[in-house]
Amino acid sequence: MKKNELLKVMDDALLEKLFGFCYARTNDSHEAQELCSDIIFELVKTAHAEGSIEDLYPFIWRIARNVYADFLERRKRHSAVFYEGNSDTVFSLIAEPEQEDDSDELLRAVYRRIAFLTKAYREVMILFYIDGLSTAEIAKLQNTSETAIRQRLFSARKKVRSEVDEMNETYNKPVALDKIEYVIWGGGNPDWSDPRNVCTRQFSKHVVWLCHKKPMSAGEIAGELNVPTVYVEEELEILAAGENGKYGLLRKLDNGKFAINFILLDRETIEKAQNLYLEQLPHICDIICDFIDKHKEAYLAFPYLNKKVDLNLILWQQIFAISYVFSDHVEGILRDRYFADAGKIDRPFSVYGYVDNGKRYGGGWDSVDAENVCGYTKIHLENIYITRIKKHFHCGLNIATDAQIQLALRAIDGLELNCLSESEKEHAAKAIDCGYLYREGGMLYTKILVSDMKDQKSLFSLSRKLNDGCFDTEARKVAEKIASMIRKTVPEHLLAEWSFFNRLANVPVLDNVVETLIGRNILIPPENGIGAEGCWMSVEK
Repeated sequence: MKKNELLKVMDDALLEKLFGFCYARTNDSHEAQELCSDIIFELVKTAHAEGSIEDLYPFIWRIARNVYADFLERRKRHSAVFYEGNSDTVFSLIAEPEQEDDSDELLRAVYRRIAFLTKAYREVMILFYIDGLSTAEIAKLQNTSETAIRQRLFSARKKVRSEVDEMNETYNKPVALDKIEYVIWGGGNPDWSDPRNVCTRQFSKHVVWLCHKKPMSAGEIAGELNVPTVYVEEELEILAAGENGKYGLLRKLDNGKFAINFILLDRETIEKAQNLYLEQLPHICDIICDFIDKHKEAYLAFPYLNKKVDLNLILWQQIFAISYVFSDHVEGILRDRYFADAGKIDRPFSVYGYVDNGKRYGGGWDSVDAENVCGYTKIHLENIYITRIKKHFHCGLNIATDAQIQLALRAIDGLELNCLSESEKEHAAKAIDCGYLYREGGMLYTKILVSDMKDQKSLFSLSRKLNDGCFDTEARKVAEKIASMIRKTVPEHLLAEWSFFNRLANVPVLDNVVETLIGRNILIPPENGIGAEGCWMSVEK
């Protein structure tokens, strides 16, 4: 067949095989996608060339293997410049052969130095010295004056010449970055875009940290980290774009520098902020315990659809609302008194965090929706997870394919064991084990709390009454101090996100309230962390 017919055979089946080839030879799906894209690009280039192909599939796999060999070589060169480990050890493995002459070594040094130049200068150097274009041709290509090109060449040459000797001692070694970790929380719909997913490597985290201190250019960051500017520029673009190109951990300013794009607190700041809440914990817990004691009957009177409920399950459902009441009160004071003119955030998902200080706290709340499952037109399923409770499911769960949850739906009014098939009985046993169901005689009943969809908005109304004057004096004091910290530490362009600072300060409260309630025998945690506690749903016929 002719090469220009190659595109006709590039169907989903072939692409899936190519991706499988790549996935088996790379570290993760991201590398596999990159390698697969390179292979497809080569095949597309081939399809636009003259000539014919004798054996189609051997030809395709030969290209795939050649591209993979190039990929390995690029990865080897990359690790020679950036390495998260002992740089001296790796450097000894990539030392240049002694027999090569001085001119080759100098040329390699120049190429390495070019990699450290900013993009504008690097492109000119490459076009002039490597691609062999004249200054006039480069000026036309870049839509600028020949004088500007000559100035860039002069500056770049001067920089290369003055630093080649220094580079042989310093830049020739791979970089070993100190380990830095963040605790980054998120709120909203992560399916829209979660910028944390593009910040997993130490290099990424260091770039973010430098931009947190002050807005920085690619060249400034390259100098700080001793990493070629080409890598920094690519990393900056990735971190600024995030997953969907709309929300990243960094933002590009009008002057070309990059600044932090989310609330990120250093260790000292997060310690001070959280201590403001920890100091109030005894008072907060006393009020919560008194409130629960006075309102037990009111909690039990909520019109759940279950055959039976107990106060423990209700309190686990309410624990977030209960423990957040104080910080919600503080947030209201901050909004009204201190940041009324700060603006509002308008995005489906936001992140905020701090440098890991060795203290980890639990806390998460996921929900999913479904329609027309097991006779219910609408279903809303929720679960919380904290240090004491493991997660039942993640956002994105498909209820229509989850046999255990479907049994919980069918058992709201009771489900006879005899009507179940053998496979359904196996799923029922698992549902009992994880707390979705319980057995009473020959019947199964839903154990997790179930309410009517029309009552969903009033689920937490009682718990929110804790806010009715219980914390006024203490909340005003905390709000004043939090506001002062926000003004001192949060960049002007992030002031609209002031509420996230308050949420970070409140992070330890949830776990501490839970432990206090357990210690006073008000809450009973699930055995092994998984049970009906902290999981519930609302339904509509």
